[in-house]
Amino acid sequence: MEKVTSQDGTTIAFERFGDGVPVILVGGALSDSRSGAAGVELAGLLSGCSAYVYDRRGRGDSGDTQPYAKEREFEDLQAVISAAGGTAAVYGHSSGAILALEAAEAGLPITRLALYEPPYAVPGGRTPLPDYVALLKAAIAEGRRADALHLFMVDTVGMPAEMFDGMRGMPMWPALEAVAHTLVYDGMFSEPGTPPMTTPVPTLVLSGADSPEFLRVAARAVPGTHRILEGQTHDVSPSALAPILADFFTA
Repeated sequence: MEKVTSQDGTTIAFERFGDGVPVILVGGALSDSRSGAAGVELAGLLSGCSAYVYDRRGRGDSGDTQPYAKEREFEDLQAVISAAGGTAAVYGHSSGAILALEAAEAGLPITRLALYEPPYAVPGGRTPLPDYVALLKAAIAEGRRADALHLFMVDTVGMPAEMFDGMRGMPMWPALEAVAHTLVYDGMFSEPGTPPMTTPVPTLVLSGADSPEFLRVAARAVPGTHRILEGQTHDVSPSALAPILADFFTA
């Protein structure tokens, strides 16, 4: 992996795939460049694009300088955009979609946005868990990483409790606990839950036909061109997503 240095000195690790229009992929909660719906598998399928995947701070091979603030993530994204040549299109998945949209609103040199199911709390959608970020911070501070994961997966996303309990014995569990503190970071993006009235650049908003209704409601509340992917859920298939993104970013 290559590395760049963010404004506060944090090392941000990234990889590049392909040649063409520069596109930065921004993952959501608990994901890094090797996992999730904005990782290396998707990057390798984006025809006509130079796709950059990076580990958000606190994950994978990137650093995690404290104190955390949302603005530090904008600076991290800016560092990757600079490595890509100074301007880039951006695809964000889930809370990473909110990060990408807010970064564009903050003035980063983003040319186009593709957003997959940004989890805003909008009327008719999900009901935010009261004091969600404060509860996460307390759980992490007290070393209760499993409780932080429960707050996200069960109390917020709606995973059945028995399914969550079954995950605790799986090989993936230590990796989830290792990045559980970054749920605070994602929570700071998704907790307010207010999408903008307009977007600063051409924006494609995507959702899965088989995703939970609250995510599809949230996607419809975001300005832009909307498209529903048949047969897809929040865990969207890279092979189904890649042609749509490539067409949008290379148009």
